[in-house]
Amino acid sequence: MAEKFNLSMIAKKFSDESEAYKFLESILWKNGVVCPHCSSVNQSKFLQPRNGERKTRKGKETYRRVWQCDACGQQFSVLVGTIFEDSHIPLSKWLIAIHEMCAAKNGVSALELSRKSGISYRPAWHMAHRIRYAITRAPLAEMIKGTVEADETYIGGKAKNMHKAKREKVINGRGTVGKTPVFTVVERGGDARSQVLNDVNSETVRQPLKDNVDPQATLNTDASPVYNQVGKEFAKHETVDHAKEEYVRGTAYTNTAEGYFSQLKRSINGTYHHVSEQHLPRYLAEFDYRYSTRKTDDGSRMMRAIEQTRGKRLMYAALIQSNGEIQ
Repeated sequence: MAEKFNLSMIAKKFSDESEAYKFLESILWKNGVVCPHCSSVNQSKFLQPRNGERKTRKGKETYRRVWQCDACGQQFSVLVGTIFEDSHIPLSKWLIAIHEMCAAKNGVSALELSRKSGISYRPAWHMAHRIRYAITRAPLAEMIKGTVEADETYIGGKAKNMHKAKREKVINGRGTVGKTPVFTVVERGGDARSQVLNDVNSETVRQPLKDNVDPQATLNTDASPVYNQVGKEFAKHETVDHAKEEYVRGTAYTNTAEGYFSQLKRSINGTYHHVSEQHLPRYLAEFDYRYSTRKTDDGSRMMRAIEQTRGKRLMYAALIQSNGEIQ
């Protein structure tokens, strides 16, 4: 079924909200209806709406499908405990947004989601971040193995486009001043895993390598001294010296990681134009997800993303509590 999913099909089939709810139930409750309150399975009954329709407390018609658990007596819908909970955005528009973010190689801006779905900018921005949060790789996921490349880059705008006070710091400092360090490990033919660093040194790169890369892997890096010590903790450590214009030596290279960074930067510059340091980790999770699922079709990628919405809540207040930036 996933292979047939495309934007026109979703818009046609799930324009009916009740069908969108049934579709979500079929994905999140594959093994039976699960009560989010007591975790009982197949012990809930569907509450048929009176006169064929269900209304909210304010008297508005709603297509929400409500269940009641016989074990704990609580009522719930498939939205409870997911990124969709307490959202006023129609579920059909959520499905379109998830497909768009899974299918667009360069990502989709909140402004574009707002324009296409007919919702205002702030809800679209919040919706996009909730989707990114859902597809973020879970901690302690399986180690990546085989041949792995590790590299770092810096995300930030050009000095000429910055505020005067910040621009002076950048111009008077190194090229990385005022930018955010991003560290990525890429398994050749496999997954990419990225994270924001406070600084790039031997200590800050060691932990993400230890957390993500199998000790029996072959690690490929450039000749930066930050990798000298941690490189000894893997079965093999190959380096290439870019300062000497050495980019490939047999199977030693970091071209895969550099290709990932190239795509990431083009997408940020072309689609989002600017990403704040506060929200950058979720954007990285989005690009990691698309890269790691690049060998699957858009429909399968969307289905997998929906499966990851369980147990994920990201409130609007938490998004803006640091500095209020909306990006």
